Amino acid sequence: MRNLLMERLAGYAPRQLALDYPEAGVLVPVTDNHQRPEIIFTLRSDNLSTHRGQVSFPGGRRDASDASLEATALRESHEEIGLPPKEVEVIAPLSQVMSRYGILVTPYVGVVPDQYPLTPNPAEIESIFNVPIDFFLEDKRERTDALSFLNHTFYVPCYRWQRFQIWGLSAVILVDFLNAVYDAKIDLLEPR
Repeated sequence: MRNLLMERLAGYAPRQLALDYPEAGVLVPVTDNHQRPEIIFTLRSDNLSTHRGQVSFPGGRRDASDASLEATALRESHEEIGLPPKEVEVIAPLSQVMSRYGILVTPYVGVVPDQYPLTPNPAEIESIFNVPIDFFLEDKRERTDALSFLNHTFYVPCYRWQRFQIWGLSAVILVDFLNAVYDAKIDLLEPR
C-alpha cells in the first residue's frame, strides 16, 4: 500500500486555498493491508460543539505549539483514537478544504498498521470504524448533496457504510484521495 500511495501522490499537486482562516490538520489513515486496504474514520461525539454526531477523519485545530499542520494531524489522531505518531507513515498532503465553520483544513494521507488497536477518546469520539477502499471505488452513493462554496456549487457524494453516513467535508476529502490515488474520476462539479 505504501508504494502505491507514494507513487500516485508523488506527482500530485494539492490545491492550496489562499485564505486567512484558523487552520486544522486531519489524517486520512490508510491501513497497510495489501489485499484489501481500508480507510479509518471516526464518529464524533454528540457532546461536541461542532460537527457533533458526524463522520470525520481524526484531526483538529492547530495549536500554537504544533510545528506544522502535519504535526497537528498526528497529535490530534493520537488524542482522539490513540494512534501514536510513530505508527503513522505520512505520505503526502491532499488539497485544502474549508469547513462551514470557517476552518481551513489540510488533510494528510498516512499509512498505519492494519489491525492496530485503536481506542476512541470518549470526550470527542463515539466510535472508530474502517471502510474498504474498494467500497468507495464502486461509487455506490446513497445520495449527492449540492454544496455551495465561493460562488461554486459542488456535488458531493454521501456514502453509507453500515450505520455511518460519510458526507460533507469528509466526503470531499475522500473524493480527492480516490481521484488522486485511484483515478476514480468522481467529478464534484457535475451533478449526478
